Amino acid sequence: MNRSIIPLMAVLLAAFTAPAQDWAKARLENSPRHGEWVKVKQGSRNVESFITYPEVKEKATAVVVIHEIFGMTDWVRGVTDQLAEAGYIAIAPDLLSGMAPNHGGTSGLGSGVGKAISSLPPDQITADLSAVVDYVSKLPSCNGKVVVVGFCWGGGQSFRFATNNKDLKAALVFYGPPPEKEEAIARIHCPVYGFYGGNDARISATNPKTTELMKAAGKTYEPVTYEGAGHGFMRAGEAPDASPANKKARDEAWTRVKEILQKS
Repeated sequence: MNRSIIPLMAVLLAAFTAPAQDWAKARLENSPRHGEWVKVKQGSRNVESFITYPEVKEKATAVVVIHEIFGMTDWVRGVTDQLAEAGYIAIAPDLLSGMAPNHGGTSGLGSGVGKAISSLPPDQITADLSAVVDYVSKLPSCNGKVVVVGFCWGGGQSFRFATNNKDLKAALVFYGPPPEKEEAIARIHCPVYGFYGGNDARISATNPKTTELMKAAGKTYEPVTYEGAGHGFMRAGEAPDASPANKKARDEAWTRVKEILQKS
């Protein structure tokens, strides 16, 4: 093998490998809340999903969490725990379920996560998410309301899913690309809230056009850009070595998430 391409291969591999998340795993292990894996049936598929329940007296709104390009990670499961801590049922489907050898998901793909995620059929993603929404909305502890939130790749899927499911109460998009077609945006029935990093022009530069398209279609779109924050600031801002800008953005965004959920 040409030695000159080895560094490039290492970079590409790192781009699709989730960073170490021992701190996220520790949070889960120490959580007093109940989290468990469930199988959500979607046609002939089983969508492995991690769900965490809040400790509340009343029925709760549900939040469907769509993972990053890294697939299902400890951090994503930790997000469900944090949402449950705030009083919501939170469920994160592994959209790579069945894509690994022996019908496994993210954990069975290793460095092949990126390739597998890029090859997921859009219709399958929509069907999987719809099945999860249907499942969680009918739980005895759910009040029937469902919100979707996605990060990175999942942020884009959150926005796209809002164009395909009229029953969502809100869609929260964290640094994910928007739909580009007017006819897709016309199908959105819920408010869309955007969360973007000031140092993430690849994504945040799409906001002006998205704002224009959403306004022309009469849709609610409220984007917020957190100055100095980079792509992935919700995960990076929670890590022990978080930069001040990412940590500040994460804390402010989390406060906003809870405010949005309270009114959805």
